[in-house]
Amino acid sequence: MTHPSTIADRPATELGGRRSVLVRQIADHTRLDQLLHELDGTTGDAQRAVLRRVDRLVFSHAFAEEVVLWPVLRRVLPDGAELTTQVEREHQEVNDLIAELERTPDDDPRRTALLDRLVTVLREDVRDEEDELFPRLRERLDDRALRRLGWAWAVVARVSPTRPHPTVARRPPGNALSGLPLSVLDRGRDHLDARAGLPGARAASALLARLAGLVERTPAARHGDTPATHR
Repeated sequence: MTHPSTIADRPATELGGRRSVLVRQIADHTRLDQLLHELDGTTGDAQRAVLRRVDRLVFSHAFAEEVVLWPVLRRVLPDGAELTTQVEREHQEVNDLIAELERTPDDDPRRTALLDRLVTVLREDVRDEEDELFPRLRERLDDRALRRLGWAWAVVARVSPTRPHPTVARRPPGNALSGLPLSVLDRGRDHLDARAGLPGARAASALLARLAGLVERTPAARHGDTPATHR
């Protein structure tokens, strides 16, 4: 069976218009590519600064996909469950890699290998989506449906977590139930970490990190988890 070609180079008019979920996805993928080029060759504080920007983009993007898009793909494609499971595995590995990077000192020789693998997985995820999943979604949904999904995806992305949470389910209801509290905690940490020089900022960020760890390990946050991404 043949499938439609990649959406990567198709104009917005062929993808449901500029508010379509497909056009929004490509825009995020383009921004990610720019950040990965910025990451190349960085070390120390400069590297961590770029990684934080990668985190904010990648985790909110992936969370919105898992809550809004993948249930639709599983419904409209006969092999949708298989396809989304593969991407969920990639999302899970990204969570694991970034969580490991946060624990790895700058002078640890493993850090370079972790970064290289992170970039590889992120680029594989983009290719799987643009070359396999999204062309087939375009076939199944009309422009209006793609724009509705684009609106829903954008709303969810704005209230999604911005940091790794490896033990949270990659499927509803666990990810949907944990999304808002983790988003509040993550964005609070983002705000505090940007002001790390202020008295108490680091301690407050560490406290929010511990609270996020408690949230992501609750039974509700893990409900809907599958063996493919279980941690």
